[in-house]
Amino acid sequence: MICHRRAGKTTACLMDMLRSATKISGGRFAYIAPLRNQAKTVAWDMLKGFARPVLKGGPNEAELRVDLLNGSRITLFGADNPDALRGQAFDGVVLDEYADMPPSLFSVIIRPALTDRRGFCVVVGTVKGRNQLWQTYEVAKSDPQNWHTAYLRASETHLIDEQELSDARRQMAPEQYDSEFECDPYAAILGAYYGKDMSDAERECRVGIVPYQSGVPVHTAWDLGMGDSTAIWCWQPVGKEIHVIDYYESHGNRLAHYVSELGTRSYAWGTDFVPHDAHVRELDTGKTRVETLAALGRKPHTIPQHKVIDGINAARLIFPNCWFDEVRCKDGLEALRQYRTEYDEKLRVFKETPKHDWASHPADAFRYMAMAYREMRAEEPRPEPQGIFIPLEDMDYDEYEKYGRGSKKERA
Repeated sequence: MICHRRAGKTTACLMDMLRSATKISGGRFAYIAPLRNQAKTVAWDMLKGFARPVLKGGPNEAELRVDLLNGSRITLFGADNPDALRGQAFDGVVLDEYADMPPSLFSVIIRPALTDRRGFCVVVGTVKGRNQLWQTYEVAKSDPQNWHTAYLRASETHLIDEQELSDARRQMAPEQYDSEFECDPYAAILGAYYGKDMSDAERECRVGIVPYQSGVPVHTAWDLGMGDSTAIWCWQPVGKEIHVIDYYESHGNRLAHYVSELGTRSYAWGTDFVPHDAHVRELDTGKTRVETLAALGRKPHTIPQHKVIDGINAARLIFPNCWFDEVRCKDGLEALRQYRTEYDEKLRVFKETPKHDWASHPADAFRYMAMAYREMRAEEPRPEPQGIFIPLEDMDYDEYEKYGRGSKKERA
């Protein structure tokens, strides 16, 4: 279901889930928001109120869980901690604001969790470009036997007073209003750092099939997560082009896992570019992550510390030279489309810092790739200057007139 703001989607989904839970003895249900704190803010009080007549005992505030008289259970989760969802079986799941979640969450974690109990899943949210929410809607629309779809625009539902909509239209940026209230998938993502760059790459057909070039080293750029995701871009410098041929991301694994995963690819490996804090020693091993990677057979090289905005600008500079494999880099590309700053509704300005969400880790790794490429280019030998070279201090006035422009004073 693609719904405009204030359409009542969260209320409807919670009520529907609670109704299903009362009909199944011992059922297991999950409401998932992009962040666990967000789930608590948006849905917890509402769920407790709705469930009060059928509660068994009191709500579990620590686990954000309600147990019903028939043994069924409804728990709130955040997509920011996918490990909490692994290995579970559900009779029903709601993915609220799916556009703000990792694209692989449904296929990799949620869909298998529904298999044993033949459970249902509600995918709902407000569009943010043509990302995974829009793509899932398009798939569902073509398969009415297995999916129900809804597409609710504020101009058509009349759930919000027209005066309120007019006021919102005056106060919001046009692309923001079109996305939030009219559910327009073609509206620009407000505050996206690489929105135009990605559009240019797609228009210029630089997103497609990018084969591995044998004989050219494949370098990697890592964003090393501690308690969250680690993201890795694989790329080859080919002349003036950067062939971004692969991407891998996972959550909660040790470095050995990522080295093993890269080892399944038959590439001629080059340098592994990692952030500057990879030199920090870990308490459990006493080794730095650089030392660990080297012991595992990789070739780590740290990127000097830099301001985030400098890295973003470096990434923008290399974008016109980048060619992306749309299949192997699918999740990473979607993160680049979604990486954005937040918009301050009160001040009507963009904040200076990026929004930290699932897209941050792939975007940070891409930023390190840009800085690594700039470092590599700086180390390349420069050709000797060709033509006539005369030091300024050795020129007389006639030579200024011959080789320069303007007066001798201006040239000096």
